[in-house]
Amino acid sequence: MASALKERYEKAIREELRKRFSYDNVMRIPKVEKIVVNIGMGEAIGNQKSMDAAAGDLATITGQRPVVTKSRRAISNFRLRIGMPIGLKVTLRGERMWSFMEKLVNVVLPRIRDFQGVSDRGFDGRGNYTLGLKEQLVFPEIEYDKIDRLRGLEITIVTTAKTDEEGRALLEALGMPFRASAGRAA
Repeated sequence: MASALKERYEKAIREELRKRFSYDNVMRIPKVEKIVVNIGMGEAIGNQKSMDAAAGDLATITGQRPVVTKSRRAISNFRLRIGMPIGLKVTLRGERMWSFMEKLVNVVLPRIRDFQGVSDRGFDGRGNYTLGLKEQLVFPEIEYDKIDRLRGLEITIVTTAKTDEEGRALLEALGMPFRASAGRAA
């Protein structure tokens, strides 16, 4: 079953972007390459069970088992050694990526309390966008009674766009609700 968002991208959004940026080659039209969802687990240094609970939450949210990220260097002030587990991440591609993007835009972001739109400052200069969420409860799959602790997570949308302007145009066309930036110098 193909995602409605993917179908809309292929039928309308691609042509709209091609006209707006006057691409001569259809391969230059920006597209979403992958979505990376990660949770930093600083508390896992002292409590290994929290890593299992967070892995369960992340698997429920994304529909895919997360990979444990390990520290690359030792930091004595944080009692961190090389190779200790410090986070979890999931890389979504293909159909799961499109369904996650559709769920993010249509269900998750509107569930955030006092939501005014997402900031447009999350672009990295190469058309990729990173969005941070303060708690995992905004996802409808997570039951409030079954979580052990609130955790923030980071969602990075990796695109093939070369500039932030192209990446923003792509994400806006896909339905990402950016905050109105009236009065702010660009």
